[in-house]
Amino acid sequence: MRSDVMRSCSLLSIFLLLAGCSSRAPQYTEINGFTQGTTYHIVAAVRPGLGTGELRGDIETLLTEIDNSLSVYNDTSVISLINRNMSDKTDTLFREVFRTSAQVWEESGGLFDITVGPLVKSWGFGPDAIKRFDETMLDSLLALVGMQKVRLEGERLVKSDPDMFIDMNAIAQGYTVDLIIQLLAGMGIDDCLVEVGGEVRTAGDKGGKGWRIGIDRPADGNYEPGADLKAIVRLDGLSLATSGNYRKFFIDNGIKYSHTIDPRTGSPVRHTLLSATIVAPTGAVADAWATACMVAGKDAAVSFIEKHDFLEGYLIWSDEKGEMRSWISEGLRQRIEEN
Repeated sequence: MRSDVMRSCSLLSIFLLLAGCSSRAPQYTEINGFTQGTTYHIVAAVRPGLGTGELRGDIETLLTEIDNSLSVYNDTSVISLINRNMSDKTDTLFREVFRTSAQVWEESGGLFDITVGPLVKSWGFGPDAIKRFDETMLDSLLALVGMQKVRLEGERLVKSDPDMFIDMNAIAQGYTVDLIIQLLAGMGIDDCLVEVGGEVRTAGDKGGKGWRIGIDRPADGNYEPGADLKAIVRLDGLSLATSGNYRKFFIDNGIKYSHTIDPRTGSPVRHTLLSATIVAPTGAVADAWATACMVAGKDAAVSFIEKHDFLEGYLIWSDEKGEMRSWISEGLRQRIEEN
């Protein structure tokens, strides 16, 4: 779903401290691959008789199903046909993501918005990455943005304007992680870690020691996940997603433009928040709220996290001297192993 192999929000490194060898130790298998313009990585304790080939095949089948529903890079996907007004018919995956998106849109005051696509494209991001924005276009573009302008009627999606463009990239990878976790649970796999494009969800634990996730330092030029870590978090049975602006941006006439677009103003955000890491019960919720917090800025993001008891957060921002500062919610602070 993203043309760039390294997603701008892939700010995580996964620490796989597998259990020592013994006759009773769980047998872990690792599966890696490419999906949605990025990579995926799965570690799972498999039962005897379940081969890696069978497991990979089922995972790839699921990933294809998701791509055929939600990918704006797939010309024949459900979402692409809707965007080109060739169909208004949705499927189960589309409707589930749409409803979660609508909930976060409402709770965030419109900061998370899957209709922001026309603005993203005009600023030079997304599948049509050619910057052609100028201020005279702003009002006409903002007229195409706002989740209150689209609705589900049964299995149909109704758009108030045919030129509206739906883009679920800011939630789809977290949702994909959720679906893979569900698939593995149905196959009897209770202990696993699933990562897609940096969005992570775990189930069970890892040899009784828990899963450990690294959060990268959000510094320009830090393009290699894991090379420069800010913190290590213990993640047991939860999801974690990070959104940031330091890996995907462009500079035009000396001005740095972030890929994070504020759907209220129509412009890239220009605040001091460098990255927002969110821990939540599901990958979709964590993914969407990480984006909303990145749009909101540090102070508003703190308010959102403290208001919703299902969210925990790790925010990194730049102070007036240009030095990195961090804020950690109390619930997440208890999970920090190194900081």
